Amino acid sequence: MPIDYQGEKIPTCYATCSIGHRESHTLPLKLKAIADAGFDAIELSMPDILAYGKMLHGQEPDPKDYDALVEIGKAIKEQAEMHKLKILMLQPFANFEGWPKGSGERKDAFERAQGWMRIMEAAGTDMLQVGSSDAPGISSSIDDLAGDLAELADLCAARGQRIAYENWCWATRAPDWKDVWRIVEKANRPNLGLCLDTFQSAGGEWADPTTKSGLVEGISRDELEARWKQSLEELSKTIPPEKIYLLQISDAYKMEPPIEAKTDDQGLRPRGQWSHDYRPLPYDGGYLPVADFLKAVLGTGFRGWLSMEVFDGKAPEKYSDMLEFSKTAMSSLEKLLKS
Repeated sequence: MPIDYQGEKIPTCYATCSIGHRESHTLPLKLKAIADAGFDAIELSMPDILAYGKMLHGQEPDPKDYDALVEIGKAIKEQAEMHKLKILMLQPFANFEGWPKGSGERKDAFERAQGWMRIMEAAGTDMLQVGSSDAPGISSSIDDLAGDLAELADLCAARGQRIAYENWCWATRAPDWKDVWRIVEKANRPNLGLCLDTFQSAGGEWADPTTKSGLVEGISRDELEARWKQSLEELSKTIPPEKIYLLQISDAYKMEPPIEAKTDDQGLRPRGQWSHDYRPLPYDGGYLPVADFLKAVLGTGFRGWLSMEVFDGKAPEKYSDMLEFSKTAMSSLEKLLKS
């Protein structure tokens, strides 16, 4: 159910990729735990679609077998409706924008997008999350990046769909909220907005998993705090609330020892490695200024979706079952809004 905030109701959401740690934690059980904790909606994650396909048919479908994925999407829609959960968004769509014109990568990106749009229709959601690309070979031109997103937004508009563009703090060209906002402004499409995220902004501008302090270094602590405060004030004054489609919420653990300042064997940059397994619920062992970022977003006038998206490798040690985890998530959201 929505959370009361200054006389208004804030709707709540939970990402399906952020709960469950055993093979027995199937999508139907995830949905039950999320609904029983009082959440209004889910972000539907592609890995959960694939896993549910395996549960239904005995083997995991090919990620590009869109005919099969459409049928799985229809089955998930029925499951969500059974639990009175809205499917807010399909995620995470990656490495879309900035490929050279005429390249195989660009062709693949648009083919994937068309397939995901079909799944969205089947599942009954109108929103696609696009994360800012971390591919190494993409254009640095804002015209190219915005042009690709504008083209995708037009394809989505023909189906009554929209795009929530998110800054991933390890991205190649758009790691900060200011970067994705510039691109969204340049693209100038009514169905293209932002997915903001407490981890992606605080973990990019204020914190650093490769330093002993856990903070961005090379400047004084006072200067770091001043820059962070200035960024938050600018966000509150700059982004129209209707252009924020949702705010994702998680904290992060301070890395001890720090992550090495280099890409891993999969080519993932340090903040990407940090993101994948070290993002707990707020008030659960992290150190990011999560409440500060939430206040800045609310300062725009935004009263839309707050979505819990956590990736906590320590959660199995801390929580006996999924319902305990989802209820703790709801409590942390309520505490954040009172802070």
